[in-house]
Amino acid sequence: MWGGRFGEEPDPAVTPLLSALEVDAHLLRWDLLGSLAHLTSLAEAGVVPAEAAQALGRGLREMLAETDAGRLEAAGDYEDVHSFIEATLAARVGVPAGWLHTGRSRNDQVVTAFRLDLKDRIRRLVSAVADLQEAVLAQAERAGELLAPGYTHLQRAQPVLLAHAWLVHCWTLGRDTARLRDAYRRVDVSPLGSGAIAGTAFPVDRRRQASLLGFAQISSNSIDATGDRDFVFEAVAAVVGLLLHLSRWAEELLLWSSQEFGFVRLPDAVLTGSSLMPQKRNPDLLELVRAQAGVGLGALVGLGAVLKGVPYGYHRDLQEDKAPAVTAFQSAAMAVAAMTVVARRLEVRADRLAAALRGGFLTATEVADYLVRRGVAFREAHELAGRVVRAAEAADCELWELPLEAYRAVSPRFEADVLQAVTPRGAVDARDTPGGTAPGRVAEATAEARATVTVERAWVEQAAAAQAEAERRLLEAAPGAKPA
Repeated sequence: MWGGRFGEEPDPAVTPLLSALEVDAHLLRWDLLGSLAHLTSLAEAGVVPAEAAQALGRGLREMLAETDAGRLEAAGDYEDVHSFIEATLAARVGVPAGWLHTGRSRNDQVVTAFRLDLKDRIRRLVSAVADLQEAVLAQAERAGELLAPGYTHLQRAQPVLLAHAWLVHCWTLGRDTARLRDAYRRVDVSPLGSGAIAGTAFPVDRRRQASLLGFAQISSNSIDATGDRDFVFEAVAAVVGLLLHLSRWAEELLLWSSQEFGFVRLPDAVLTGSSLMPQKRNPDLLELVRAQAGVGLGALVGLGAVLKGVPYGYHRDLQEDKAPAVTAFQSAAMAVAAMTVVARRLEVRADRLAAALRGGFLTATEVADYLVRRGVAFREAHELAGRVVRAAEAADCELWELPLEAYRAVSPRFEADVLQAVTPRGAVDARDTPGGTAPGRVAEATAEARATVTVERAWVEQAAAAQAEAERRLLEAAPGAKPA
């Protein structure tokens, strides 16, 4: 591909480092599409002879069809996926293969394929996250008005609806998909036609190339187009945000499924046993989900370390941009799939949740709020509520079980209705503001979360349809089509 300038082959000791096929073989399909779009623009500009363009088009179409059918993979003694394609094409069509690289560099070629690949990965990941959100919503709806203890500092804090706790994950995942979709916009830029660094000297229509590949726009600067990897870093960072959320959720479920909490029971299908202890039901899957955040963070840091000192324009360092991205996206895909199975199949133990509402005086804030509604400043009410808690602790009872006389001994402002106000149900019902845990507010939030998932699914369908339509137009326009 570039050997004419050199008098000897690369030293065998360094060829493993020079080879990129192991990390870019997955770009085969996208590189074939990019080559078809490039060929189409060359043919339409009259740069490539018609007969050669037809032969090239037929060869590229055959390779694309074989790739899609799983019969062609980039493998062998090649420097990268580009050299594999060129060599395979030359073996099939002969001399015309030499025309394909006219006006193109591997610098704009690889980043075009990589952007197409990342677009596809983002679409599929957003779709998978939407499936997970649906599983969470189903759990929230099954929970109904079941109460659960809410925690701060891993200490029981205030009662909430269990559905309110489940919906946490819908909102965190929704922010993750929003970041992925936003990153998608900056991935969705065609660098094809930028050449090695200075652009191309041939009259190719870059906007038509972009349209045929499904890109929303073209790059504005050829140096930036070939040297930029911001889009990779941003996409991986969004993936890492998702992995961090999944890791936190996995940790919560590890606690909730432990014998000490016992709020949920995990199905055998997501557990493993012990090689020594026959009784064990180990939540290995959740532990591995938790670990994927570390894998993703490592990939992001490694990618940043590769990029930090690279001057603008293309440098071979950028060969190392693909492995971290693939690692992060694969980790996220596995973690999302695992959490979807867990969310769909875990069983809630209502008896353990009810038991956890006793002890810890979760409704002490209601005592203070009750006094505030009767004209007591909050700081004074807070102090009086603390005295009520001490009285209940001394009597070894819950706040709603403490006799009214004990309340009135602390403050004459307490009336009989305080005993209802300080029940877990009364505490939950009182939180009736937007975003609160009262049943009506949780129902509103559930509907809002469902609408968010609907938007995410519509985005995935629209993006996939746009890509499919672009590929249809490309295959229709590219040379080498069979006569109708």
